[in-house]
Amino acid sequence: MHDLRQLHHFLAVADTLHFGRAAERLGMTQPPLSQSIMALERALGAPLFTRSKRNVALTAFGRQWLEHVRPAVAAVAELPAIARRLRDGSAGRLELSFVSTADYNLLPALVRRYAARFPEVEVMLAEATSDVQIAALIEGRGQAGIIIPPADPLPATLSYLPLLREPLVAAMPEAWVKEARLRHSGSLGGDLLDRPLILFPRRVAPIFHDLVTSYLERRRATPPHIRQEAIQMQTIISLVSAGMGFALVPASLRNLARTGVSYVDIDDPPMLETGLVWRAADDSATLAGFLEVARDIGL
Repeated sequence: MHDLRQLHHFLAVADTLHFGRAAERLGMTQPPLSQSIMALERALGAPLFTRSKRNVALTAFGRQWLEHVRPAVAAVAELPAIARRLRDGSAGRLELSFVSTADYNLLPALVRRYAARFPEVEVMLAEATSDVQIAALIEGRGQAGIIIPPADPLPATLSYLPLLREPLVAAMPEAWVKEARLRHSGSLGGDLLDRPLILFPRRVAPIFHDLVTSYLERRRATPPHIRQEAIQMQTIISLVSAGMGFALVPASLRNLARTGVSYVDIDDPPMLETGLVWRAADDSATLAGFLEVARDIGL
């Protein structure tokens, strides 16, 4: 590997085509500059300059090598500034996962604010269920995740920040709502809550699953009939649109407009919490910056 000083020497001579002026620019005398260039040429196995008493010129090899040396030296000069940006979190990469429900409430606001504050950071997004996100973080993959927290305490290696609590509403096939009678408050009436249910599987979202089923068990004479399970909120709403059943979803899902679906308030709705989880030992600057943004909009 060539000495960086030699590369600076080469650039100075290439720019001035004069050893004396190049030495003056570099703040050195001419003899050690000449020796440095000759040593560089020996290391490369080819001359960089033709020399005469009256002029200095780049060889064909020297001209071609110059095209590579100049950007390389400039890139090296940028390394301290890059290090500063990485150290303060204004550059680098942030790996963030999220549950599908966050796509309609927390995720857009978080990413928008973070990108406005740290525009040079590359944000890598991945949708995943809460259990998958937690397992990945424990295994050292990813940096943070937006999850619906489990009932059991998270491992001590993870930290958690609650961000949002919102009520559930009913996503109903529009035809069902038109056939039924709604109370003047706009909440559900009739037997709509006794119809087939579409829900997350309990194995991937136990808190959400139990929140819905326990609410319906209190409101109905019979246990809820789960007709279909799906792990993505978009799929659940599509199944509602197809008339296969109804779903209880976070109120922010009203932002997901879908033909044939009505969002209706329910009496005494259960509240769903969503929050941010990350490895407690992760000291990356990009994560620290993201946590600052998250705390600004959290509960």
